[in-house]
Amino acid sequence: MESTPSFDHKALLDLAEMRMPFGKHEGMRLIDLPEPYVVWFAQRGFPEGRLGRMLRAVYEIKVNGLEYLFEPLR
Repeated sequence: MESTPSFDHKALLDLAEMRMPFGKHEGMRLIDLPEPYVVWFAQRGFPEGRLGRMLRAVYEIKVNGLEYLFEPLR
C-alpha cells in the first residue's frame, strides 16, 4: 500500500499571505513574485529564517511547475 505524502495546508496559506518585505518587489505576495527573481535568490542564497524558508518553498513550487497550487489562494 502506497503512503500519501503529508501536506501542510497551513504552511501553504501562510505562504500565500506573506509579502516581500524589501527590494524591488516589496509588498508583493511571495507567491506572485516573478520566477526569475526567485531563481536569482536561489543562485545567490536565500535570506536566513522564515523568509528564506518561504522563498525556498516558492522557488521549488515554481520551478517544478506546481504554481496551480497557488490559484485557489489568489
